[in-house]
Amino acid sequence: MEEQQILKDALQSKEAEMVAVIGRRRVGKTFMVKMVYQKELVFDITGIQGGELNIQLERFRDRLMECIQAKIYLPVPKDWFEAFKMLKEYLQTLPKTKKHVVFFDELPWLATHKSKFLQAFGYFWNSWAWQENLVVVICGSAASWMIRKVVNDTGGLYNRITKRIFLQPFTLTETKEFLKEKKLKFNHYQIAQLYMAMGGIPHYLKEIKDGKSAIQNINDICFSNNGILKDEFLRLYPSLFSNAEKHFSVIRALAEKQGGLTRQDIVNRTKLSDGGGLTTVLDELSHSGFITPYQTFGKKKQDKIYRLTDEYSLFYLKFIEGNSSDDKDTWMLLSQTQVYKTWSGYAFENLCLKHIPAIKKALGISGIYSKSSTFYKKGNKDEKGFQIELLMDRNDQVINLFEIKFYNKAFLMTEKYADDLRKKMWQFEEDTKTRKQLFWVFLSTFGIKRNEHSMDIISQSLSIDDLF
Repeated sequence: MEEQQILKDALQSKEAEMVAVIGRRRVGKTFMVKMVYQKELVFDITGIQGGELNIQLERFRDRLMECIQAKIYLPVPKDWFEAFKMLKEYLQTLPKTKKHVVFFDELPWLATHKSKFLQAFGYFWNSWAWQENLVVVICGSAASWMIRKVVNDTGGLYNRITKRIFLQPFTLTETKEFLKEKKLKFNHYQIAQLYMAMGGIPHYLKEIKDGKSAIQNINDICFSNNGILKDEFLRLYPSLFSNAEKHFSVIRALAEKQGGLTRQDIVNRTKLSDGGGLTTVLDELSHSGFITPYQTFGKKKQDKIYRLTDEYSLFYLKFIEGNSSDDKDTWMLLSQTQVYKTWSGYAFENLCLKHIPAIKKALGISGIYSKSSTFYKKGNKDEKGFQIELLMDRNDQVINLFEIKFYNKAFLMTEKYADDLRKKMWQFEEDTKTRKQLFWVFLSTFGIKRNEHSMDIISQSLSIDDLF
């Protein structure tokens, strides 16, 4: 795993290293750091959400006493400068023949307002730690905060990060391997269903049980009174963002619109002011992996489309919130409805958009430079609008247009469906004035049945297996 290798390289380096690990909550940052550094970790502390300065400092003292196995009671440091002085004195007692690791977890919770944590931390590094045999790991779930306050800091921490890791949720292949390690055997269709509901988040995936289908597992994890995802949504955003009401507002607006919204659409639906405050909210949600901005083909940057790409958030808002059913088979029943069909189509599109490298490999174009984007055209009284969820603009004068379908069997294309795709391609060509060769790629769960209609319009067909 590339991220683990970065941590190991820092350990082998002959210089002091400051490693920033950034990723959304529950993605496995803490587990990874402690697993790789279990033998070298000499001090670690996790910030307390909402904890006042005196509480954070008291917790620091307690962790230091545990690490040095103190037999006398250490005083609580009066501020972070004194806390880092105590940490320095402890680290100086350790043998210099091996590299030691210091780990600050959930840094945004430690660096409370007016606490001067970052100033003290910067002084600790610049005045002493940078020349020692140390790896200092800083970690945070509030990705935007970490980037703004630490990675792009212009003060004491300017250009001090030596390595950075942006830990992403598991891909489908990694999810499959994770489940395999837990002795859980699921085929690709079952894994895709699980992924569409809860994403590649290890903390969620570890709840999956053997001997039950994806539908049964989703039912237990998301709808039962003891399921960890029954109300996770309500805690998730406040744990990452201050004034999370604005973040909730944007997430709810995006959940209502399949295909995504422009910035102006978000303003219109949420009634939030179109200023720096909204920019901050969108940046925070993007950096944390909850939403994704997609460039619109042939349009300016400000015309990009924002999509809700956090699987669990979409699933919660579509099915869990407001569901007061006492039926033990809630998801079994909901998965038979039209709402399920609509959601599954959008969720599968998101899944495909997250696996562009696998799609390029399946098409045999990994070595060709391409830009992935979306395309939409608003309708009017004379002409119906349309959207292409994914297209790849290639440097070899080809554009692949993708038709994405979630279906429980091989898709059978009708003459009308083929005609609609033909018209959509013609409209795209007319609107963009492109001179590149256009090819339709059909990407569905179990591929497409070859018949006269599909063979006439579809150049290549991919199935869910190609995403793994």
